[in-house]
Amino acid sequence: MKFDLDTAWKDTTRLLRGSLGLLAVIAGVFYFLPYFAAVLWIPGLAELSSGQIDTSSAAMEARMNELLSGYWWALLLLFILQSVGLLAMLALLRRRAKPTVAEALKIGARSVWTYLAASILAGFAISLLIILLISVPVAIGLSALAVIGGILAFVGGIYLFTKLSIVSPVIAIDGELSPTRSLRRAWRLTKGNSLRIFFFYFLLFIAYLVISTIISMLISLIFALGGAEAQLFGEAFNGAFMNTLAALLFACVLASVHAQLTRLHERHTDESNRTTG
Repeated sequence: MKFDLDTAWKDTTRLLRGSLGLLAVIAGVFYFLPYFAAVLWIPGLAELSSGQIDTSSAAMEARMNELLSGYWWALLLLFILQSVGLLAMLALLRRRAKPTVAEALKIGARSVWTYLAASILAGFAISLLIILLISVPVAIGLSALAVIGGILAFVGGIYLFTKLSIVSPVIAIDGELSPTRSLRRAWRLTKGNSLRIFFFYFLLFIAYLVISTIISMLISLIFALGGAEAQLFGEAFNGAFMNTLAALLFACVLASVHAQLTRLHERHTDESNRTTG
């Protein structure tokens, strides 16, 4: 059997409805408040997060360099906090032992370093792909090959992202605390279903993009009526709110995808054992 998009969506909405209150508390503490504070405190982060700076401009590059050089530790702390929140939400959603919120938070804090290491390894793999397919041809002056390599790198990056997308539930739900083994398990679970999973993510992204754009416009319009200071506060609130909303949806999506792939994998394993037996 193959990954079913309709089943994944029904599981996602069921998880969201059934645990919305507890998930909202965790997401509020680990996503909304840290992101809201970061946008207000770190200069230029509000413009970058709201897309007010052209991503291809020199101003964008300069602002990114400024953020990374002056506030890298704050951005790293923000990523760690949000990672703990994501892992805790996943543990709360699908752990068979039905942990309490406190126990889920302990799981998130204990497994966050595995998640960080796995993320670094996955990022290294994608970066290596980009270097081999784009940077090397550019360095030796093969512009046409670099263009083809750019297309292949884009497709390959999406493929790797899809294959490794469920590494967080593998860590938080399955309890796998080895970065390399968690990546291998995520790779095995998505085998044969990568294209279907990608389309599921893509459709959800389009729907989220439309809804979030409408909500952001409404929030921005409300705060714009209060003057410059209210508008700055509104940008921070809008960014934090949308970040939190995405985290809630993302956690439920990953939990549902992981659960279905685990069922399919176990069913395939049982059928193989009966055949060989």
